[in-house]
Amino acid sequence: MATDKQPTVIKKYANRRLYHTGTSTYVTLEDLAEMVRGGEDFVVYDAKSGEDITRTVLTQIIFEQESKEGQNLLPVTVLRQLIRFYGDSMQALVPSYLEFSMNNLSREQQKLRDQMAQAFGPGAFQAMEDQIRKNMGLFTEAMRMFSPFPPQRPGGPVETRAEAEETSDELDALKRQMADMQAKLEKLSGK
Repeated sequence: MATDKQPTVIKKYANRRLYHTGTSTYVTLEDLAEMVRGGEDFVVYDAKSGEDITRTVLTQIIFEQESKEGQNLLPVTVLRQLIRFYGDSMQALVPSYLEFSMNNLSREQQKLRDQMAQAFGPGAFQAMEDQIRKNMGLFTEAMRMFSPFPPQRPGGPVETRAEAEETSDELDALKRQMADMQAKLEKLSGK
């Protein structure tokens, strides 16, 4: 969330304790997760070196949330696909694309919440489940599009000319989709 308000400063000490400078109290990763859910921005600095370690702490929060029973938000396939992007030529594009996708997902989520608030009834939960499935399907398809590995065929490598042509057509379609996506991203970054 972009605001004019300066983010809260959190200091992380060698003993792994987190100190909230705004309230002069020690906080936990769960407290920081609640701050994120509440829309409060913060930055985390290593108390000794002054290094910005916000990314690492946010990753720890995600890890902690994923470790809780029933809290899994990131499917194993998505985690594997993300790992594949490290060191890949597409690595520079992924953060912008993920940010764009998450912003769209958030907007759709708010629309769904607004609809449910207006028409809370027996079909409201089914509509929510349908929207979640749709959003996850779109996200999974988007991540699959970035996969550097072609889908494996049950029979092994391409065996016939028809399969080779089909694979070539799929690659051409993927290249067109990538070009379209790159054009959209360039258009968005120009705004």
